[in-house]
Amino acid sequence: MGRKKKSVDRGIAPDPMYNSVVVSKFVNRMMWNGKRSTGLRIVHKALGILQEKAEKEPLEVFLKAIDNVKPVIEVKSRRVGGATYQVPVEIREFRRESLGMRWIITAARARSGHGMEERLAAELLDAYNNTGTAFKKKEDTHKMAEANKAFAHYRW
Repeated sequence: MGRKKKSVDRGIAPDPMYNSVVVSKFVNRMMWNGKRSTGLRIVHKALGILQEKAEKEPLEVFLKAIDNVKPVIEVKSRRVGGATYQVPVEIREFRRESLGMRWIITAARARSGHGMEERLAAELLDAYNNTGTAFKKKEDTHKMAEANKAFAHYRW
């Protein structure tokens, strides 16, 4: 039993423009070297571009894109008797959201194009339409879990 107090989750303040905690979390993940204002500017411009391209509410497209990329199941390595098995396990909601955002940001950074705003908007639009690198990453993760379904009894 630990002697320290339990950590208190103070939560995250919602985004000032869209009043969404999810957008705020996304901005926090976009940041490099603690430059929040730069991350905020990039995300807001990307959502503006998204509104022009999709001709829908940008927050709605953004949330749907993240939902489409969130994985449900992943594989974890489990060592049993000298052999390492890839065991499929379900993912908690917090990690699902975290992985989805991370994959979108990584895919947008790897994309070619002019400016991070345009690359991020393009990746979000692809994720919204169930295409793109981030969505492919989710599909690959699910396929790997499906292929290793036989080892599900090694779950811990």
